[in-house]
Amino acid sequence: MTSQTKQRSVAVIGGGAAGYFTALTVAERDPAAEVTIYESSRRTLTKVQISGGGRCNVTHSCFVPRQLIRHYPRGSRELLGAFHRWQPQDTIRWFADRSVALKTESDGRMFPTTDDSRTIIACFEQQAARLGVRLLKNLGLRGLTKEEDGRFALEFNDGSLQRADKVCLATGSLKGSKLARSLEALGHSIEPLAPSLFAFNLSDKRTHGLSGLSVQDASVCTDQKGSAQRGPILITHRGLSGPAILRLSAWEARALQADNYHFDITINWLGDVSENQLRETFNRLRKGKTLVKTKVFEQLPRRLWERLISCTGIPETQKWANLPKDKESALVAELISGRFAVCGKTTNKDEFVTCGGVRLKDVDFRRMESKLVPSLHFAGECLDIDGITGGFNFQAAWTTGRIAGEAMAE
Repeated sequence: MTSQTKQRSVAVIGGGAAGYFTALTVAERDPAAEVTIYESSRRTLTKVQISGGGRCNVTHSCFVPRQLIRHYPRGSRELLGAFHRWQPQDTIRWFADRSVALKTESDGRMFPTTDDSRTIIACFEQQAARLGVRLLKNLGLRGLTKEEDGRFALEFNDGSLQRADKVCLATGSLKGSKLARSLEALGHSIEPLAPSLFAFNLSDKRTHGLSGLSVQDASVCTDQKGSAQRGPILITHRGLSGPAILRLSAWEARALQADNYHFDITINWLGDVSENQLRETFNRLRKGKTLVKTKVFEQLPRRLWERLISCTGIPETQKWANLPKDKESALVAELISGRFAVCGKTTNKDEFVTCGGVRLKDVDFRRMESKLVPSLHFAGECLDIDGITGGFNFQAAWTTGRIAGEAMAE
């Protein structure tokens, strides 16, 4: 259809995952609409490109909405109904219908079978071209106002002014954004922003020089009231990372920010092994003649085991048979309740997620539309929604983008 026959003008602000999915949905549902994506930088879909180490963790194989929402520290209640409308199975089907097959890995993460994020990017770009979606780069939205005729006036960073009948904000984080002030002027509240997925910095002799070692089933918690997070922990040259650490950073995001990222954590390197279970294991070992430094637990890397033994003051020649009780207790503590002082954070290389954004109570999740400003919609991370690592943030982008796009196409 030619531009002369286009009728309704739809502006999608942000050329990321949520923005593209919103724009494609509008164009599919309403071919007569003139749909334009405005992107503030010269590149689009940057998070798609780097996600999953360049493979793009599209979604997660969790297909029950009530289970799916458990992976969202913020926004879970609001997303429940939304996931009944569009969930991972719908995402899989959407890509399959466009000749992009996804595969499921052992931990539930889903990737394109090509293991290449460019497959997803190419799919979006091809669909946008086919549907006539315009893309304008290097145009950042500075201000947004509602005019008397019900249309929106959009002020961009180059001084230009555009008008649109409907607008969807899919900008990602609103940190330091002049747009946030425009939203507040329209009556919206912006929840304070805080990093949500990050690694922990340490300066501790127990992990120094062990970069690259990982424990596949450990648990970690802070002194906050939140529950422990269980899963792989990776020792890095700066401290600790891995799924368990990233999940903890998400669930405790605001509390850790309030502590200026200086706090203590407790690690059980053996997952859920209790003190009684561990002492029973040690009692059995005392009946033999092996050295304590001989690795006992399969899941612990040898170098980490030897380091923990060394830090308790147990000599290399020490045998289990005559290990002093105080040294045994010290080793028990190191293995299942080791305390570490965190002194800062490092952004995870594949994830940059923030909590905070547009207050959820001001948004109708049946349409992803503002309750205060008709025809203003939201999708993705500009909302106070965030998920843990594993494809959940992209799924929230697809879901909110789909619902917003359907509503704007009406």
